[in-house]
Amino acid sequence: MSHPYTIDRSSNWRRQAVAEKIWGLDLVSPGLREDIITAWVTTWAASPYERLEDMPWTEGVDYPLLSHVNEVTRAGVDLAARAKADWGSDVIPDTLVPILILHDVDKPLMYERRDGKVVRSQLADEIPHGVVGGMLLKELGFSHEVVATVTTHSPKMPYRGRNFAAYLLSHADEFSADHALMAMGRTPSYVKHA
Repeated sequence: MSHPYTIDRSSNWRRQAVAEKIWGLDLVSPGLREDIITAWVTTWAASPYERLEDMPWTEGVDYPLLSHVNEVTRAGVDLAARAKADWGSDVIPDTLVPILILHDVDKPLMYERRDGKVVRSQLADEIPHGVVGGMLLKELGFSHEVVATVTTHSPKMPYRGRNFAAYLLSHADEFSADHALMAMGRTPSYVKHA
């Protein structure tokens, strides 16, 4: 397999779709907003999907990735506000929001549809989820905290970030993941671990 993506800063119709459909872009500085959009446009352009809405969230579950990302971002922002109010914990929006929006930026490259099912792509069998996203974000100049958190956020990774943004992402991601599983008639993780 050749390089899994080429950075795409010029796909105007894709940029517009990402800007319109991904929640939370208005919570970050303008330059960071453009970098977030570029990251999503890059993986979308390299994926087999015509529309953002066509991208699946995970193997075997045909739940929209766009819905999951927006749910995670809203939940993470809400959790950050609650943590600040209750514990005085604070996290910089220009760190937290990119982590939330970009945590699954490589999934358009990790999953594809075959015979009506969502299955792992060849790339997913070569590189774990999160790593390709981390590679892309490093190339685009995102901070170490964003790159490291996105790269290691998957529960399948041998370790996970210990920063406060990683903590918030973990809970927001699990919250949305369980909703997606229940919406698709599957057993949510909170029940599987009981």
